[in-house]
Parts: sequence; C-alpha cells; structure tokens
Amino acid sequence: MLMLDAAGTPHAAAGAGARIVCLVPSITELLCRLGLAPQLVGRTGFCTDPPALLRGIPKVGGTKDVDLATVRRLAPTHVIVNIDENRRETADALREFVPSLIVTHPLGPLDNPPLYRLLGGIFGREGEAEVLCGEFDAALRLALRPRPKQRVLYLIWRDPWMTVARDTYVSRMLALFGWDTWPESSDSRYPRLELEDCAADVDCVLLSSEPYAFREKHREEVVRALPGTTVRLIDGSMTSWYGSRAIEALAYLDEFTHDPASPDRG
Repeated sequence: MLMLDAAGTPHAAAGAGARIVCLVPSITELLCRLGLAPQLVGRTGFCTDPPALLRGIPKVGGTKDVDLATVRRLAPTHVIVNIDENRRETADALREFVPSLIVTHPLGPLDNPPLYRLLGGIFGREGEAEVLCGEFDAALRLALRPRPKQRVLYLIWRDPWMTVARDTYVSRMLALFGWDTWPESSDSRYPRLELEDCAADVDCVLLSSEPYAFREKHREEVVRALPGTTVRLIDGSMTSWYGSRAIEALAYLDEFTHDPASPDRG
C-alpha cells in the first residue's frame, strides 16, 4: 500500500535496510520513539533529543543550512523534511539524489496521529505508531475539559517583537486550551508588532523559550510595557513541537492553563 506525504507524494513501505536522514528536530525525536534510531544515519545540529540515542549520529548542518555534500556522502534512502522548517530549495536539491524525500507539514495538534501512522507505515513500525496514537488520544481526552476563553499574545521574537498567526501549529495548539492568539487575522504567519498595539486586546502574554530564548529579564520588560497584564514564560517545545512531544505537551499545557499560581501580573 502506498502512503501519501504532505506534498501528495506516494511512498512504498521501506525495507529493513532503510537509511534515514531527518532534517526536523521534533520528527527525529518521533523516529526514536518509533524505534528507528538504528536506521538514522544523519540529523541536523538541532536534532538533540533523545541525546543518548543521537550522540553518535552525524550532523548535516542546520534546518535552514543543510550541508548537501554531507547528506550525499551518507547515502540515505529516505530524507525527511518539513515545509515550515526547511527551505524549498534544499528539498529540490535533495530530490536530485535521494530516492525518497518525505515531506511533512502538521498544521495542528490533531495532525499528529496521521504523522505517526505515515512514518510508522513507511518504516515498518505500524504497531509502535498505534501505541503513540493511543497515548495521544488519551492525553487529548484529559486536556479537552471546559475552561474560560483568554486572548493571548504569544511572543516568539524580540527586536522586533514577533508573534504567531492563527493558521500556525502553535496557535491551534493553544486554542485547544481556550487561548485565542492575537491578532485575530494577519497577512503574515509570523507578524511583527509593537507591544502597545495590543495592550487593550489581550489577557495574557506568553514568552516562548524558542526560537528566541526569553528569560525572566524579558518578562519584566514586558510587564513594564503592559502593566496590569499577566506575563508568563512558557516552554516553546510544548507548543510548537509536533510528533511524540505533542503527547507530553497536552499534559503540560493542561497543567499550565490551570495553574492558579500566577505571580507574574504587572
């Protein structure tokens, strides 16, 4: 049976000799959860979890600056890319010499079980994929309990300040927990803003740990700019990493959104 990736490309089941290069950190973690670490022959420098399994696997640059010559030397049968994380020109170059390029593009948390099944099906880990699907569904059921709506500004960058639009994975993940991201609409998926523009429109500001590593000093800066607004630091991997991390993320966000201890109001 052929399996379609996010680009609509059909993939046959790979044999036991598949050699995988993964250019997506969260999917590298997922491959390890599926038991495929022994077949990983290359990863980016940002693919670091789980460290014990990845320490000896060669690096092929970053997500945006892939060393194509190194990938070629590793002779992969499959390379996994993501539409948001990797450059189109990188994918086009890889197609010239990689037998199977698997394109991924989860648009929201509910896209995770299909992702598990796609990779599990291609690489002969159907059983492991179904286990993850069960764990995801169980975590989702616990997370989907009634909660009050909040308007949230989710900051991913400073100088300039940047946030996420509602058509992003991050925004859809937060929406599961009653947090609607600001702005309501945008021409950009990652709009720039001035903090004062949203002062009257948000209940809470979340400062993500990635891609910008916001710290306590930045929280204090935003508190000064938006007095009276709750400002909190949040683990960005729990809002933006799809794959197996999403299971842990559902539990994390359930606790985070119900945490009554919020000493971070300006």
